[in-house]
Amino acid sequence: MQLVRPSTVHLPSYVDALERGWSADNVRGAAAAAEELARIRADASAFLASLDHLGGQGAPVTLPDGSVVPRLPGFRRWMWDGEFAGSIGFRWQPGTTALPPYCLGHIGYAVVPWKQRLGYATAALRLMLNEVRAVAALPYVEITTDPENTASQRVIMAAGGVLHERFVEPASFGSQPGLRYRVPLPTAEHER
Repeated sequence: MQLVRPSTVHLPSYVDALERGWSADNVRGAAAAAEELARIRADASAFLASLDHLGGQGAPVTLPDGSVVPRLPGFRRWMWDGEFAGSIGFRWQPGTTALPPYCLGHIGYAVVPWKQRLGYATAALRLMLNEVRAVAALPYVEITTDPENTASQRVIMAAGGVLHERFVEPASFGSQPGLRYRVPLPTAEHER
C-alpha cells in the first residue's frame, strides 16, 4: 500500500468506493459521499484540485450539525494498493499547533471496509507523518478518536501516539466523549 496524490487515474476507483457506500466522513457518512459524487460529476478536475489546498483556499467546510466554517490549509492522500483503499487527510493552522474548536484533530483517516484489518491505516499514518513534516513546522500532530474505537487507538499508538486528554466534542459534533492523542513528527534521523 502506498499513499498517492489523488488524480484522474485514481478517480474511478474512488468513485466506486463512494457508490458502494463508503465515506471518509465518519460522522456525515452517506450525505458527505453524495456531496462528493455530485462535485465529481459537476467538475472532476475542480474536485481533485480541492483536495490539495495548502493555502486554505477552497469552499468552506460543512460540519455535522450543518454549520459552515472556513477551510484550513491541508491536503488529502489516497491509500492505493492497485485500487482505492482509503483516504487520509491533514489540516493545520500555519505557525501554531493549535486548531480552531471546530477542527478536532490534524489528521483524519478512513479505510474502505473491504480493505480493513490489513494494516493500511497504520502504514498510511506513518507515511503521512513524513509528508506533514515536510510542509508544516509542527512538533506533533493531534488525532482524535472515539473511546470505543480501539482499532483507531491501536493505529495511533503504533505511530507513537500518546493519549493527551479525554474531552467532550463540541456541540457541532454531537457533544460526544472523545480521546485526543498527540503523535510526535518524525525527525530526519528516523529516515536513515
